[in-house]
Order: sequence, then structure tokens, then C-alpha cells
Amino acid sequence: MSEKFDIPFKSDLVPQVLEPNVEIPFRCHKGVSCFNECCKHADVQLTPYDIIRLKDNLGISATDFLKKHTVPFEMDKDGLPGIKLRTNDDGACLFVTDEGCSVYADRPTACRYYPVGHMAVHEAGASGEEARYFLVKEDHCKGHEEDRMISISDYRKEQEVEQYDQLNLDFMQLILKKKSAGPTIGRPSDTSLQFFFMCAYDIDRFRRYVLSDAFRASYDLEDSFYETMEKEDVALMKFGSQLLKQVLFGEQTIPEKAGVAEKRLEERKEILELRRKAEIELHQQKKEQDMKDALS
Repeated sequence: MSEKFDIPFKSDLVPQVLEPNVEIPFRCHKGVSCFNECCKHADVQLTPYDIIRLKDNLGISATDFLKKHTVPFEMDKDGLPGIKLRTNDDGACLFVTDEGCSVYADRPTACRYYPVGHMAVHEAGASGEEARYFLVKEDHCKGHEEDRMISISDYRKEQEVEQYDQLNLDFMQLILKKKSAGPTIGRPSDTSLQFFFMCAYDIDRFRRYVLSDAFRASYDLEDSFYETMEKEDVALMKFGSQLLKQVLFGEQTIPEKAGVAEKRLEERKEILELRRKAEIELHQQKKEQDMKDALS
């Protein structure tokens, strides 16, 4: 059985899987009649690396970028948070201009791939994921009528998407693992979902957390680790995915200080007990109220 990532844009078409060496007719440029049309109907999901590139392009913090230029959405039935580019009331990307994309050099992964779609599949028994590619051909796009043939592989190189795929890999594996696990890990708590959002997207807030005394007291890491986390966004982003795998799935790849795991377990037991008592109390209050209502 295979698992796949969601297509990062809306389409009613059933994709046909294409090999990397398959050539497609496509070219997008200012002279094509539909130039900017796809950006005027934007539905672009962002990866953590997309956010780093875009916030650096704009010269603002990740926190401010998320507030001003994105909207959250739920990636699955358990409420796992995703992020999409904010659009205007007509659905147009806020970065589109008459001359094209104003952040073109740092445009998101989904924009670089269009009109090629991609997904990762994990075959049963396989050691890792494999990429699958397909063509999305929408009526408004006239780039398919251009007189140029290019292979999927060469198109990826032309759009400089290979670096993005490599740096997005840890996050994509995390999402795929969550989808594959399904109900076995249960619905994450609201606190876990907020933690996921911080680790995956709000890299500035995540940096403050990693450099905090509370974090240092929990994990047994070298001073050089903290020096790297303080300076390098990409390294911090990768660590965020690693930490989420440990927190959500119990992959013990980050060494903890002695007694921390036991203390955390006790704290979780106390929280569960408090929740249980609160639920019993609420149930009793409702029962008493129902009796009062019945007698009145």
C-alpha cells in the first residue's frame, strides 16, 4: 500500500504518473497570454523552508511573516496545522504584480513545480520514499501550447527545485509518518498542535525555546549545538523536524538528561488525572442540573 502527499493546489484532474525523463510541452514567460493568471487564483501551501526563504526576502521575522502573509489550515482530521499563502479577496497572491512575482527568486516550492505536481510514496517494505511526478493541465494555462519540450528532470533543474526538495525532505517525512500512523498515535492535544506549529513554521519563536534555560535543562547537548541553533535557520529547521519526531513518535535521537523522561511521564499522568477529575465533576454537575430541570 502506498501513501502520498496532498497535491499542493486544487485540481479536478486525475494525474498520470510521469517518469523524470518524460518530456512535456511547457514554457512560462511574460509574453504568454495567461501570464500571472495562476497567481491570481493562488492556493499555495508552504513548507518550513519556503517560510525561511520568504521571510529573508522580505527582511522580517518568521513570526511577522506568518501574521501578515499566511493563513492556517488543518492538514488532516486530527487538526495538524498547515500554512498557506494569504490572498486578497479575489484569491490573488499578495506578491503578484503586473511584472510577475515580486519574490520570484525565493518563490515557494509549489510555485516552482507548477505545472508539474509531485508526491512522495512509501511502498510497503521499502526503506524510504520515492518521488512521483505528474502534469497538471488547467484550462487557463497557455504555457502548455508553447513550442518547447522539456523533461521533468530538466524542468526541476531549471526551476531550482532540487535544493527545496532536499531541505523539505525531513518535514515531508514527518507528515508522511503522521499520515501512515493514523489512529495509532491518536489525536494530538491542543498543546502538541501548538508545539508542532512553533517547531515547523515559527522559527524565531522556536529558536527562543531551544535557547531557553528550560530546554537546556531537559536535553544533553553540546555548547556547539546551541551556537549553531542561534545562527543557522536551516539547521534549526531540520532540528525542529527531529524534535517533533521524538515528541510525537518517540524516536529517541536527541539525548535527554537523566530523570527528564521519568519526570515528564509523571507530569503527564498528573495532567491526565486532573482531566479525569474535571470530566467527572462536569458530568456530576450536568446530572444535578438535569434533575433540577426535571423537577421544575
